Amino acid sequence: MDTQFSCVGCGKCCTDHHVPLTLAEAAQWAADGGSVIILTEAFLANGYGVAPEQVTHASRRSHPVSSGKAQALVAITFAAYNAGRCRNLDADNLCRIYERRPLVCRIYPMEINPHIPLRPQAKDCPAEAWTRGPDLIVGGQLVDRQLLALIERSRQADRDDIARKQAICVALGLQTTALKGNGFVACLPDMDAFAAAVSRLQTGALPASEAVWRFRVTGEAATLHLQQAGALLETEEAMRYMFIPLQSA
Repeated sequence: MDTQFSCVGCGKCCTDHHVPLTLAEAAQWAADGGSVIILTEAFLANGYGVAPEQVTHASRRSHPVSSGKAQALVAITFAAYNAGRCRNLDADNLCRIYERRPLVCRIYPMEINPHIPLRPQAKDCPAEAWTRGPDLIVGGQLVDRQLLALIERSRQADRDDIARKQAICVALGLQTTALKGNGFVACLPDMDAFAAAVSRLQTGALPASEAVWRFRVTGEAATLHLQQAGALLETEEAMRYMFIPLQSA
């Protein structure tokens, strides 16, 4: 079905949404006094944890790591932590940093992941936003060339940043990940420590790392599969992060 879209300025997409950031955007967000949340998820190198048709995309934005005898690929998202209204949203629902707003904000309402279709009913925008404005999708294809370029920039940043994001996580002592599709590990780091790690690791050669990652999972099937693969499981009480399950135990 063809889709039109025009922002009506309701501010709902800027409320209670953690906005994924590139590494440079995360550094700027922290410098501006904002909080950054770190989300980790991984799948085994043999593909366990990710749908076959998604392996290529998932692999490109993930970093190879060791977990016991298993090899895994960990995806790490740095996101602006917005509990409530975004700190940059003014009383008139206008963005105070509009000219340098994050890529994901520029791309909204489109999805970054090529395997997630745009579903207007899943967005916070009111119905009138979808009944006027320029064509967004025609014949199942995104027709806005500027948006297409921004989406590719975002995907490329995911690929370019992932090794440094992994090094920053290790520097912060975060080496726990969820299994992709099973949940997320979410961490709100001390922002002074985060800013220091980003400043040290954002550019230049990365230090050699022998970091070992552990999986936090829910459910007997996932637990057994990871154990049989020789992966390390995190069983201690979570002190520095929160595990957000996507499946019931």
